Formats: sequence, structure tokens, C-alpha cells
Amino acid sequence: MIPQEVIRAKRDGETLSDDAIAGFIAGLTNGSVTEGQAAAFAMAVYFNDMNIGERVALTKAMRDSGTVLRWDDMDGPVVDKHSTGGVGDTVSLMLAPMIAACGGYVPMISGRGLGHTGGTYDKFESIPGYLASPTMDLFRTVVRDVGCAVIGQTPDLAPADKRLYGIRDVTATVESIGLITASILSKKLAAGLQGLAMDVKCGNGAFMPTLPKARELARSIAKVATGAGLPTTALITDMDRPLADAAGNAVEVAYAIDFLTGVRREPRMQEVVIALCMEMLLLGKLAPTKAAARAQLQAVLDSGAAAEKFDKMVAGLGGPTGFIDQPWRHMEQAPLRVAITSPKPGTVTGIDTRAVGMVVVALGGGRTRPQDPVDHAVGLTSLAGLGDAVGADRPLAIVHARTDAQLAIATELLQTAYRIGGRPKAAPAVVLDRITA
Repeated sequence: MIPQEVIRAKRDGETLSDDAIAGFIAGLTNGSVTEGQAAAFAMAVYFNDMNIGERVALTKAMRDSGTVLRWDDMDGPVVDKHSTGGVGDTVSLMLAPMIAACGGYVPMISGRGLGHTGGTYDKFESIPGYLASPTMDLFRTVVRDVGCAVIGQTPDLAPADKRLYGIRDVTATVESIGLITASILSKKLAAGLQGLAMDVKCGNGAFMPTLPKARELARSIAKVATGAGLPTTALITDMDRPLADAAGNAVEVAYAIDFLTGVRREPRMQEVVIALCMEMLLLGKLAPTKAAARAQLQAVLDSGAAAEKFDKMVAGLGGPTGFIDQPWRHMEQAPLRVAITSPKPGTVTGIDTRAVGMVVVALGGGRTRPQDPVDHAVGLTSLAGLGDAVGADRPLAIVHARTDAQLAIATELLQTAYRIGGRPKAAPAVVLDRITA
């Protein structure tokens, strides 16, 4: 395999063979393909795309660039969920223990936040002692004993993807459907899954802002995953407003605990969580119908079984025992907690969801570069929703800030993110579409 010949072929719009793709990715892994060549390859794919066969080959090659986990000793299906990211997207924190309580196994490899989106990895790092990067032996043990473990990507899982993504991030080639598909699925295939529920976000707070683009990505993921041996169903869900009324790291962990323990369950969040969990139970043959799956999921919430799984997972990965009983006894809280009101009273007619996510970044709760540190204590709670009447008695949100300077910036950004008027536009459905291979 000569790297420049692979690049030339894709530059000229040719279809690459499986061997050419496998050789190029092998070179990317062992260092014989340079960063410049990888960047040129990514740009050629960005402009000329890949067909489904090429995407399957790329996904498999990146999967095979490192360790591929096996779960032959499990007595139930190994399934997972992945989201393309949004604001207030706390779904994974509730979903994994709910599936575990229903008899499934969820070895979830999560990511850090980047840009305006929050990362599940960062949320769990809010919990003191929690090993978001454990040894593979500990990861396997917790999955086997508890039924779920949520960790970050390890260096030996799909390392070619990690290198290629870093190059794409600085060469304006992130938004390629083919490359996004292979990046997501190579890690999921490396985790040894038997079924995957994909949550493709759509709206002004998503990487796919329009329904046609979201459908394009969902179809690609469903077809490529199934073609690579991983049965997958993709749901397209609304991200034209924050999914939860909390955005940040520790505040979203607390939100998830409230959901699992029944303190409160916002309807939009519950609908997305249940919908994705139902798909996982069906893929894993843990329920015969959607109705049976829904009943099963409600039962593990009502009985406290899902909350117990969450607590055991936290303890198993080094966090405090009995964490769900008093989460704020262990997690750090921001010193400043201030209600921010709208400059004028009225009804919330629209929300710039991406801008809300950037408020968290401005507070220090997100990152603009992968190496940036994150302040887990800061964030937003009690976010006003579409159609809410706001004014002196109902703030836009409560800002959890570290400093007065951060608070001032967050206040300005938050007030700009909300449109206040007389009547909101009709809210879209939460689950917009369901895509299979």
C-alpha cells in the first residue's frame, strides 16, 4: 500500500478497495502514514465521500487497529447506546443502569465534551474517586458483576480513530458523514457489542441541525453498523432546546440521580430515555414487544432497581459507597449560585441551544480544546423551557459559577440565548424518526 496512491484515488473520486483502506489505516496506526497524508486523506473523503462498502471497510479497519473486547462469559446480551451530543443530554447516566436492571450488559465507552456539547466522561469525573479510565480487568469485572460500567476511551481501543479524529479536528474535516460514521462505530465495534441504539440529535444545539442531514447520518450509521455485524437502530431526537433543565457536569449527575430515584422525571427526558432503552431491550431480545419493554423499564425505575445499579457501578469504579443517598456530600458545588432573570418579562418563544451550551463552556464547565481542564462544579440548573413565562418570579436559569467575572459573562450569554415574546412556535416531537438498516 502506497499512501499517496490511496489519497490520489479518493481525490479523483474512485472507490477504494477494502485492502487499500485496511493498509492505509494500518499505516496510520504504526506511524508509516504521516499526519500530512492522513489530513489529505480526510480532505479527499470530505469532498468525495465514501459509499457504504467503503465506510464498512474503514470502520472495521479502525476497529481492528487495537483491542477488540469479547464478552463470551456474559449470560445476557451486551448492548449499548451512543449519542451525537447536545446540551443537557444526561441520557446515558440513567440508561445504562436501567438496562442492567433489566438483565442486559452495558460496557459503555464514553467521550469527553468538546465545543458546546457535554461529555459523559466529564460528568462521571465529577464523582470523587470514580475511575473513568480504569484497567480493562476492572472494567470487565464491573460490567460482569453490576451489569454496566461507563468509562472513557482507552488507548488500546480503536487507536487509529483517535489519531484520525485529532487530525480531522484541526483540518476542518469533522463534518464528513462517512468519517463520523466510522469514528463512532469503530469504538462501538471494538467494545464487542451485540446491539446498538443510536441517538442522532437534530436541531440548533446539534451537530446535525436539519432533519435531512440527521436522517443521512442515521441511515449511514444503521447501514454501516449492520454491515459490520452490529445490529443497530437509530432514533433522531430533538435538540432545538436543552433536553434537561440542567447543563454542566456535577449538576447533571445530580439530575440523573433525581430521575433514577423518582424525585422528578421531566417528560421530554423520560420519553427519550425510555425510547432508547426500549430499542436496546428489543435488540438484545430481553423483551418481545415495545409495550413489554416499556413495562419492564418502568418497573425497574419504580422498584429502585435501576438506582441501585447506578450506585453499585459508582462504588465498583472507585466512587463513594451510597453515593445516590447524598450526592452533594461528595461532589463539589460552585461557590456562586445566582438566579438570572430575563431583561423583559414574557414567554420563551425560542432557545439558541448551542449558545446555552457555550454558557457552560464560558463558566469553565466545557472545553474548546481536548486538553483543556474542566471545572465540574459549574453549570446551569432550572433552565426555562419553551413556552415558560419568565420574569421576576421565574428566572431563565440558576447559574453555578466560580467567580464574579464568569457570572457576568454567563449572564450576558444566557440572556442572549433566549428569545422572549408573546407566543412560542409549536414544539416538535421529541423523537422525530426511527431508522433501521
